[in-house]
Amino acid sequence: MGLRLVADENDALDAYSRVIVTASERLLPSVAHLRSDRGSGSGVVISSDGFVVTSAHVVERARRVRASFVDGSEYPADLVGSDPLSDLAVLRASARSLVPAELGDAATLRVGQLVVAIGNPRGFEGSVTAGVVSALGRSLPTRAGRVVDNVIQTDAALNPGNSGGALADGSARVVGINTAVAGVGLGLAVPVNDTTRAIVAALMSHGRFRRAYLGFAGGSRPLPPRLARELGRTAGVEVVEVVAGSPAAAAGLRPEDLIVAVDGRPVAQVDEIQRLLVSERIGSEVEVDVVREGRPLRLRLVPAELVV
Repeated sequence: MGLRLVADENDALDAYSRVIVTASERLLPSVAHLRSDRGSGSGVVISSDGFVVTSAHVVERARRVRASFVDGSEYPADLVGSDPLSDLAVLRASARSLVPAELGDAATLRVGQLVVAIGNPRGFEGSVTAGVVSALGRSLPTRAGRVVDNVIQTDAALNPGNSGGALADGSARVVGINTAVAGVGLGLAVPVNDTTRAIVAALMSHGRFRRAYLGFAGGSRPLPPRLARELGRTAGVEVVEVVAGSPAAAAGLRPEDLIVAVDGRPVAQVDEIQRLLVSERIGSEVEVDVVREGRPLRLRLVPAELVV
């Protein structure tokens, strides 16, 4: 019995190790060490012709950036665009044969799932750590004064220099861009999802990402049972704060309002509202269905452009 238990534990360890080794081998060629006159960090190759995504704070105010890889190659890289509000930026290295990483979807992650972090902590290139998803849906205040929602929390060891590097699932798909170290065993990553894909695509094409701005902060909240039955859904977005002078304030949105739909589309997470507020919505009326003190109410908001 004891020998069988030891054998089972060894098999489990081997399987765990194989996942990490496979993910590392596939991703290490796709993770860049970024050095600039302002410091260093990491980046993830997203196209063979040189596009690299990183954290905006890694390249903030940098005049010159060089990207190096585990095979010893090194290239100058130009800043294509930066979005401090999501802490994402895109560079383009002067290379035409890089190995792009496969991007995954953070929406598929589960708490407790194995993840692998690859970056260049404290300048040590190609460092690999592993851990689990500790929590989902965290909020991260950025240097630009906005909160990034649905941030991934992991206990995979992260250190200065990991910022901009890859957080990958067991299949070597990049599900997050490591962005901050909040404490020992507490790392945070911006999720790879529809919103961040749209931001990166806009940075690649236009060098900036335009946002429609409503002017409130909130979070997901379960609906009361009766309301959930009536609406046929389980959650909405509770308004926590309304910014004075914002479109939300002008339309009469209040703290404790529960937003259940935007232009007829059900919403249960703040990022679902953000995805609907594309640049085309700037200056155009948006209908917001809320529940206030148990009663349904429809407000009409006109989003402004968010300027930072």
